[in-house]
Amino acid sequence: MKLSRIAVSGPDGEEIRVVAVEPEAGRVVDLRKAYALALQRRHATVRSSRAIAEVIFGDLTRGIAGGDAFLDAAHVALAAADDASLDLESVSFRAAVEPPVIRDGLTFGTHIENYFKNVVKSDPVRAVYERPGYFKGSTATTYGSGQTIPYPDISDKLDYELEIGYIIGRPGRNLTPDEAMDHVFGITIFNDWSLRDVQALESPIGMGAQHSKDFAYGIGPWITTLDEISSIEGLKGQVRVNGEVWSDTRVENFVYTPEELVAYVSIFDGLQPGDLIGSGTMGFGAGVELNRFLKPGDVVELELESVGTLRNPIAQEKEVPAWWPEPRPYPFEGQE
Repeated sequence: MKLSRIAVSGPDGEEIRVVAVEPEAGRVVDLRKAYALALQRRHATVRSSRAIAEVIFGDLTRGIAGGDAFLDAAHVALAAADDASLDLESVSFRAAVEPPVIRDGLTFGTHIENYFKNVVKSDPVRAVYERPGYFKGSTATTYGSGQTIPYPDISDKLDYELEIGYIIGRPGRNLTPDEAMDHVFGITIFNDWSLRDVQALESPIGMGAQHSKDFAYGIGPWITTLDEISSIEGLKGQVRVNGEVWSDTRVENFVYTPEELVAYVSIFDGLQPGDLIGSGTMGFGAGVELNRFLKPGDVVELELESVGTLRNPIAQEKEVPAWWPEPRPYPFEGQE
């Protein structure tokens, strides 16, 4: 099953609806509406059916926590799909899930080698081969397919990153790789947008990425449940900018496998339903590997086999903050 979130107009403004996506039929199904209709056909009252449907399908993260019972209810809802469907091209997608936590890893050998060669101008550091490192990102700046991505004025090197987003379905702590994928609900496309010139300035601070990452994260266009995917390894991807193919890629050359990454994240920490763990960028899945960067007004399409295409335009004008800090004097100038 493919699941996502769309925005519709309500009496109090924008409302979010959980939908099942049927790309081959060119439609999405409003699961809350469909489930209420399915219950009414079983003689439930309108009021009670709507109340029950809201509990189950009012929030996708909450639904994912419901496990198999949530998916069973979704299949029941699809019995009334014809009376609760919308044209796929007409809907406004939002981030496919609202993750409680975003973590982004670094697991593909080709991207690691290209990044260090092009940016750091050295061989990769030993540390990236000693453990599957990751950072945590903001959950306040998630974008779905079709939404416009801001271009902060502090950068001239806006970059995309084609990644797999592993969506957690079951809580877990101190998992082993053999246990890890039983805790994954499905996968989506994760675009870890990056400001490469700002990233170079933030890295020496030693606190990890800040504004170079947290201005935007793309999640979508939908989540494909794992039962529809025979193998994550080998999935093909493509990057297009303004309709031009910039690169073709595939899921291969792992330094650490999906199972190992998910298990490692769970060590001494807790996985929660709805958490997103980024795989790290697929080989040649970022502009920095090609020495090509984005301009205001560009349109980026990231496609991943078995999932779909995450499409985002870049804002026409750069975003300018109302304030920016002045550098302080360096107290150790001239000292060895």
